[in-house]
Amino acid sequence: MNKRILLAVCGGIAAYKSAELVRLLRKQNCEVRVVMTSSALKFVSALTFQALSGNPVATQLLNAEEENAMGHINLARWADLIIIAPATANIIAKFSHGLADDLLSTLYLAATCPVYIAPAMNQAMWNKTVTQENIQRLTTHGIKFIGPEQGSQACGETGFGRMTEAKDICLALLARSQQQNLHNINILISAGPTREPLDPVRYISNRSSGKMGYALAEAAEKYGANVTLISGPVILPIPSNIQCVNVETAAQMHHAVISRAANNDIYIGAAAVADYSPASLSTSKIKKQDDDSVIKLQKTKDILADVASLTKRPGFVVGFAAETNDLERYAKDKLVRKNVDMIAANWVGKQQGGFDSDENALQVYWPSGNKSLKMTNKKQLAEQLISLIVEKMNEKSTT
Repeated sequence: MNKRILLAVCGGIAAYKSAELVRLLRKQNCEVRVVMTSSALKFVSALTFQALSGNPVATQLLNAEEENAMGHINLARWADLIIIAPATANIIAKFSHGLADDLLSTLYLAATCPVYIAPAMNQAMWNKTVTQENIQRLTTHGIKFIGPEQGSQACGETGFGRMTEAKDICLALLARSQQQNLHNINILISAGPTREPLDPVRYISNRSSGKMGYALAEAAEKYGANVTLISGPVILPIPSNIQCVNVETAAQMHHAVISRAANNDIYIGAAAVADYSPASLSTSKIKKQDDDSVIKLQKTKDILADVASLTKRPGFVVGFAAETNDLERYAKDKLVRKNVDMIAANWVGKQQGGFDSDENALQVYWPSGNKSLKMTNKKQLAEQLISLIVEKMNEKSTT
């Protein structure tokens, strides 16, 4: 990797994981320097990080021993990237509001390199509206989050807030730092639900919010791809620098995708397309009747299978599978039956993430393997999936 990485350690019991992170980064030939807040020093000593990194640990904003007494500027210019792990709710709030009253917050404002944050806090603090607002604000500023994870916490409670394990942070940093260049790569993504009208008032639809597809579009654009988003009806802002084509029905989405597929290198079918639509459309509102009403349905066209069967198809085709049971069996069957390169499968239902949730987890399958992407926010999950797609696409092109 040969990167210069600045690790900032905040106060929290998860600080012990950061020592392992230094060791793993050094093992990847990274040069590591460490900044510690005053609270972090109460959990782990500076000597520990000095021994592991091989460099002095910075703890003070104003250090007379610095040649120009500008340690925060020197460190900010030295680093290729900055990772704050663990990052407390306090430091996230400081970053979000531009405060600069200690070494780390001042260093952050002076930094021009990529900044990554691995949060660690009590689940109630993580779920607090103001914390989520701070995170959203930092995300719009280009800050990338790694975690947190869901599980048991030092306080005895369970939920989101556990700092991601050191090995997973290291892998995330490696993947993002070595991310293949997506410039001049055209990616077509379908997202959201479709609506199949019964009459001028009613329609058949599903619970898809479009959040995952939109997050994938943002992640792909961030890595330099030319992204076209085919979107069903959602209540989401259109991501910047992305061409968005709005559709409503499964037939409209099929036409929009198929007519553009040949001009794209990758197709990601993240939309929840209706499998059936009403066989006939009433031109006037259907009135309530005393007896049971029967609506005749007809199958819609299979967008994913049709893209995969095109004579000039995208070089890599990815489908999604949302399941309530037998996830692995159905996902592997879909992978083979529709002749696609990858299936990203997720559970749906109560407390499973997925539809209309800001979090999700994926089990990803391709012909020669699979990978689990842990429960996390959809923006981070999208970046992980885009990275995996690029990795497997490159492997495919060299075989």
